[in-house]
Amino acid sequence: MTRAKATAIGFTAILMWALLALLTIQSSPVPPLLLNAICFGLGGIIGLIWTARKGFSILRAVSWKVYAFGTIGLFGYHFLYFTAFRISPSAETGLIAYLWPLFIVLVSGLLPGEKLTAQHIIGALLAFAGAALIILAKDSSGAGNALGFLLAFACAITWTAYSVLSRRMGDVPTEAVTVFCLATALLSAAAHLSFEETVWPAGTTGWLAVLLLGIGPVGAAFFTWDIGMKKGDIQLLGVASYAAPLLSTLVLVAAGISAASWSILLAALLIAGGAAIAARKARA
Repeated sequence: MTRAKATAIGFTAILMWALLALLTIQSSPVPPLLLNAICFGLGGIIGLIWTARKGFSILRAVSWKVYAFGTIGLFGYHFLYFTAFRISPSAETGLIAYLWPLFIVLVSGLLPGEKLTAQHIIGALLAFAGAALIILAKDSSGAGNALGFLLAFACAITWTAYSVLSRRMGDVPTEAVTVFCLATALLSAAAHLSFEETVWPAGTTGWLAVLLLGIGPVGAAFFTWDIGMKKGDIQLLGVASYAAPLLSTLVLVAAGISAASWSILLAALLIAGGAAIAARKARA
């Protein structure tokens, strides 16, 4: 697989994550950890179907340490993310949690065969500024506090580590993500039973939203992201990840949930400009 093809496959994860906010809203009133358990369970089933093509023996060849790493990455990120917003439901919390694309770009320079340049940094900072415009412009339902911010920062570090270290495990088949998803579903179910009240989706729309979440943003997206991180342009994908909050906002506008504004246009220009700078370096 070529680097360009792997990068394109990785970008499909960003496109799927653009639907995350809309589908999450439509899945209400399902509590976060229960939603996590259902969606990752669906993602694991998709992985089992995909893995069956090559045979399940490919999973037995993977070290338990890799499975532990992947499970900690997926479950840890989502648990920290949900907990941070419960404690501190503010726009600032969202912005801190969304530092991970910038961190991926910066840390990727430490990987073998990768070189961090000024263009990558400028592109990432421009895109981050665009994402900041969108996130900070949203209405927040509560005040921020230090513990929530700290958990959001830990959330960003967790996803950065998961994504960048995946690159170091380039010989591990992407089919291993199947086990990551299934283990995360089990841990989420256990956490749900310990901390949440069980509330199922409301009506056909709610169940359809949960199904689509498990198929896409909280399912197949982790498989395509794994391919992008292992074989694609990790720095370009890091910058391009800031398209997710922009596309997510545009989807909400199209659905009539959010209103269009000039800040969205300015954010689009900043994110597109940052990605263009990074893409120009990638082409070079």
